[in-house]
Amino acid sequence: MIIGNGSLVTEFFLVGLIDQPDHQIPLFLLFLTMYMFTILGNLGMITLIGLNSHLHTPMYFYLFNLSFIDLCYSSVLTPKMLINFISEKNIISYQGCMAQLYFFCFFAISECYVLTSMAYDRHVAICNPLLYNIAMSPQVCFNLMFGSYLMAFSGAMAHTGCMLRLTFCDGNIINHYFCDILPVLQLSCTSTYVNELVMIIVGGINIIVTSLTVLISYIFIVCSILHMSSTEGRSKAFRICSSHIMSVSLFFGSAAFVYILPSSARSMNEGKISSIFYTNVVPLMNPLVYSLRNKDVKLALKKILHKLF
Repeated sequence: MIIGNGSLVTEFFLVGLIDQPDHQIPLFLLFLTMYMFTILGNLGMITLIGLNSHLHTPMYFYLFNLSFIDLCYSSVLTPKMLINFISEKNIISYQGCMAQLYFFCFFAISECYVLTSMAYDRHVAICNPLLYNIAMSPQVCFNLMFGSYLMAFSGAMAHTGCMLRLTFCDGNIINHYFCDILPVLQLSCTSTYVNELVMIIVGGINIIVTSLTVLISYIFIVCSILHMSSTEGRSKAFRICSSHIMSVSLFFGSAAFVYILPSSARSMNEGKISSIFYTNVVPLMNPLVYSLRNKDVKLALKKILHKLF
């Protein structure tokens, strides 16, 4: 049966995270627990921000979108990963693999730009507080988010479109727990030069440019904080930014290791372990980091619980 652009492969087999049978059930329980907390945490943040009018500010607008992206992001990848732990063969159809690849790219790139927008928001709030309401008006926030999703759509279409043009002859075993770009490329029996070029260009724009923007924003933020005369003001500013710095470091650091380092510098198993951080750990940690370290969120949660009970 011929699928796609002359591809002879109708389905792929996902190897999974590890191939040791004794560890499958413990890992299944671990990642199932993580996934449940990820769903509850991000749904909780979305509900909390949506129901509390005093959280309808630019920072929480971005946090709302970040939680939505993390919720969808983890749901695209984790269920298939869990199936792999409890089944002998984890099969995904050709169409399903391409769909998973598209949505993985879309939500991953979206997260890059939302984190960058949040860095810009913190930069304006600390470095130019008097201009904050103008610089971060609802129209500006909407445009930044629209641009984020537009870049994600473009990047995901570029990766998936180039993947659809490849032919897969006999190899159909993906050495990963989801349809990531590099493991799928290794199975092609035609030239992957264009795909590799697109990966370098799209990856360069979406990882290097956004991470540099975040870095430059925080250089200005740190300079502004150090020039504050009030010790309490410096402490508050650092506390506000620390949550975002943790999320950015974990997400960009693990993604850069997989997509920017040359494949000769790391093994596929190292790439799989690193991808755990940006596919499972980051969506789990974001709602915890932004709720436990944020007084406004904790106050809103107390009000909701008080109304309910």
